[in-house]
Amino acid sequence: MISEKVYKLCTSKESVSALLAKDPTLSPGEAWKQLFGGHEAGDKESISIAKANRDNHTSEDLKRARECVILATNYWQNSVASKYITNAMRELSRRAGKRGEKIVFKLEYDRGSAKQALNNHMPVSQKEYMGTTVNIPAPEDIPFIDLQVVNYHRPMVGTFHCKYMVVDRKYAVLQSNNIQDNDNMEMMTHLEGPIVDSLYDMALISWNNKLDPPLPSANSPAVQGGVGSFNNDNHNAMFDENGAIKGHSAVVHPDRLGQQKAYEYHPRDVNQPDATQPSTATARANSSQNALTGPGTNEDAIRPTGDSETSENDVNGITDGMKRAKLKGESQPIEHKDQDLGVIGRLQENAKAVAVTGDVDHIPHPEKEHHGTVSNLVGNKKVEKRGENQSSNAPGVLGPDAETKQFLSEGSQQLPQSQIEHPSPENKILPEHTTDDPHYDVDIAGEVARVQTAVSPKSGETRIEAVTRHLNHTKNAGFKGNAPECEPEEEMTPYIPHPVHEPFPIAMVCREPYGTPNHRSVYNPQNEVWLSALRNAEKNVFIQSPTLNAEPLVPAIIEACERGIDVYCYICLGYNDTGELLPKQGGTNEMIAHKMYTTLSPEGKQKLHYFFYIGKDQTVPIVAKKKKRDCHIKVMIVDEHIGIQGNGNQDTQSWYHSQEINVMFDSALVCKAWIDGLRRNQNTHLYGEVGKMDGVWRDQNGHEASDVIGVDPGRFAWAKGFMGAIRRVRGAGDF
Repeated sequence: MISEKVYKLCTSKESVSALLAKDPTLSPGEAWKQLFGGHEAGDKESISIAKANRDNHTSEDLKRARECVILATNYWQNSVASKYITNAMRELSRRAGKRGEKIVFKLEYDRGSAKQALNNHMPVSQKEYMGTTVNIPAPEDIPFIDLQVVNYHRPMVGTFHCKYMVVDRKYAVLQSNNIQDNDNMEMMTHLEGPIVDSLYDMALISWNNKLDPPLPSANSPAVQGGVGSFNNDNHNAMFDENGAIKGHSAVVHPDRLGQQKAYEYHPRDVNQPDATQPSTATARANSSQNALTGPGTNEDAIRPTGDSETSENDVNGITDGMKRAKLKGESQPIEHKDQDLGVIGRLQENAKAVAVTGDVDHIPHPEKEHHGTVSNLVGNKKVEKRGENQSSNAPGVLGPDAETKQFLSEGSQQLPQSQIEHPSPENKILPEHTTDDPHYDVDIAGEVARVQTAVSPKSGETRIEAVTRHLNHTKNAGFKGNAPECEPEEEMTPYIPHPVHEPFPIAMVCREPYGTPNHRSVYNPQNEVWLSALRNAEKNVFIQSPTLNAEPLVPAIIEACERGIDVYCYICLGYNDTGELLPKQGGTNEMIAHKMYTTLSPEGKQKLHYFFYIGKDQTVPIVAKKKKRDCHIKVMIVDEHIGIQGNGNQDTQSWYHSQEINVMFDSALVCKAWIDGLRRNQNTHLYGEVGKMDGVWRDQNGHEASDVIGVDPGRFAWAKGFMGAIRRVRGAGDF
């Protein structure tokens, strides 16, 4: 039951942004004190659009700004990722100058500084943010942007873990990714409507300092409406009659997905202890129906697996029979030249990264001698494992035959040229939006077309090879995928576009930063929402997070399973293991999976479906310290209609210490698209299930994943975590 006090705070018309609209000379921190003092504040709104998008979208939204931008990230690293943003800043300045206007731009990040012991919200000088480790453009390079930068951290462990952007107080993005290069799969949601006012207000509270100059959007709340994505004629035109993105095959329109059986998968008996691999004949018989794509979520798929009928008019990415338009050149993985910071500089940067992200595995600056090819990985020609020589391809994972490859290399791509700002000639592939060759689109429909083209096969490529090229972007050039070819309907779709829909209820659920290293700060909207979801679920709960070990969460999952709720957990193998082994951090993902399965009753075990993340082009989980295929998504879906997405992980740091921002909404339409899109963009449901007896992942031969710590890290696990953290800060490779 919500108390009267909380109800009044959440429904009050007073807010920090409203007070600043009346008195622009106030700082957000002063406005907060006037309104709420030491109380919690909240603001619950509705939304008119939500989109799960990917990496380039921040740069696209940013450059469309007309008045102001508030951009926040946990960690900013000079990188290819940051270059997307700085390129967009230059383009934004150019466009504003052409209009004779100036953009007010507020940038906030957490890069850790001793000075934050005195001032948590530390202003950043031009000299500092123009340095090699951040590399934001100089004022003369962006003359029509008025930039103000703040470095925010609440010592000791109160990390500013937020990642969001608000543009013109009209639309916003809420995402899982920091602005740095890594191998993670991430998730971003594009938001429009009154919920943007909630994010705007939270952005002001997080900023705290005086706004110099003030934001011009102070008197233009999103609730007043305006032209949004749904008012664009191109928006619904991006879908073909079957509900796929035009020119492609995967059905993404939720009303065209058919009867969806959420989270369907085939249990893998070989995951159990002492299980033996089935005979080749049995394996082929059991897998013939889903040999290529595995289980889907559509019971009446538009084109079922095994249906080989095609026609020249089919929208499956292959048209004009066997004629192929010659595509000149291939985009190469972008190599960002890391500045030589020296030993001291590298130590300082890595220490900052560990302090503010809590992730001791994915440090930004390794030693030069430690960033070469890592041995013993899936896809290497020779894989040595437990003294045995094994093929890099699992049985039955051989990819398409020569005839299929030839067919896939023929034909021309159907592209919605009318949606693109600078259309390409007919029968030519759309150029990819990169840091070295930017291509900005007018609207989201154009972005969808361009990005989907980028992950589609080029001449001579299979779909999985195209996915590998995409996932190796920036990092891991040359790393091989080993997954079998997928059907056209199972192609990767980095953008999950939603059709025009009615507004639905949505609320922002957050937690403030808490710096003291204890577990007292546990009662907050974010944590209560997650626990309430598990307590009140009637059918199923889906959780995807890089880590899962929060002390209140684990028993809540166990209780839900024991009362008959199906709980699906997609977690990353070995993510931040060295950090999670430190005292009071909760333990590694492997330890927690083992703990839950060995605690559950036989009936409860059948209700817990725990998987380790597997990339779209892989067939086994790759331990996170190898930095090849990781997942950083933070999402929960309850009973297939309640969605919770944002910044918070399911680990000790996010539950007790970091500042987090998430949104919770009620929409079966959006959740249906998310469920299908999340499944399609990874192979976790096909190959990632752990054994229900002990919570351990094993391959088809009964072997555990390579180089894992295991369910028992030993008596002195804390020491292993401590030494591993030191080596990470040094940049000395894997521990």
